Amino acid sequence: MSVEAIAETLKPPNAPGGRAYRRHGLLAYFNCFRGIVWREVLRFLHQRERFLSALVRPLVWLFIFAAGFRQVLGISIIPPYQTYVLYETYVTPGLLGMILLFNAMQSSLSMVYDRETGAMRTLLVSPFPRWFLLSSKLLGGVAVALLQVYTFLFIAYFWEIEPDWPALQIGVGQGDDFFGISIPPPFNGYITVLPAIVMSGLMLGALALFMSSVIRQLENFAGVMNFVIFPMFFASSALYPLWKIRESSPLLYEICWFNPFTNAVDLIRFSFYGHLNVTALLVVLGCLVFFLGAAIFAYNPSKGLIARRGGPRG
Repeated sequence: MSVEAIAETLKPPNAPGGRAYRRHGLLAYFNCFRGIVWREVLRFLHQRERFLSALVRPLVWLFIFAAGFRQVLGISIIPPYQTYVLYETYVTPGLLGMILLFNAMQSSLSMVYDRETGAMRTLLVSPFPRWFLLSSKLLGGVAVALLQVYTFLFIAYFWEIEPDWPALQIGVGQGDDFFGISIPPPFNGYITVLPAIVMSGLMLGALALFMSSVIRQLENFAGVMNFVIFPMFFASSALYPLWKIRESSPLLYEICWFNPFTNAVDLIRFSFYGHLNVTALLVVLGCLVFFLGAAIFAYNPSKGLIARRGGPRG
């Protein structure tokens, strides 16, 4: 579905060519949301190179770097692990975070491209509030990220990387008196990690939305990669535990601890094994509200950063 087709469904009831169902507010909102999300999914599915590159990057870390670092980085017993784990097991949640981070930045790039081609103006002139349009765009990016994340987990399963905690029981009673559904591993971990992936994807996507209001041209995206994405990824617990960083550099440890991406990875890591990291959850939620609020303000046509540059270019 093209941007023009989406905008056609967003016309108010009294607009020329308006359809009768547009008078129903909730239905109109649903069609708007569906059109934006479906456009993001179709764009991703039609770009096979993007899908392959999104998988190659974490798979290289998993199959090549993890094999080399296994002998260098010994992972001690740290939560949520109950025993010693191999390095590839430790790094897998961090690679899930990598997929979310780079997908969010790809969404930021597409926003800049849409602004330069004029597609964004077509969308933002609709009668729907901009917070709803931006939130729909954000959820569309998360839907695309979910496709990438679970494809990666499917491949990692054949590498014997899977959650191995006891079966997830949903029901009443215990032992022989239990009545309900019992979800065995590894499917229990794939289910419990879903909310963490969605929350982390929303937080990183909101950051990318705000950054798209700052980036003026596609050529500037390389600078964003160097000064935002890579520092966020490497200065985190994605590839190595924070206690090892604290042993070598207390200052770097503090930087990693305050990194929102660290909390996103920890939230994914704990939920993958059926635990809840409350601190990481609160940080991710707080950053989500802050970044999304900043993005909505930045795209405000009268007050935000877009307004100071003369609005979306058409």
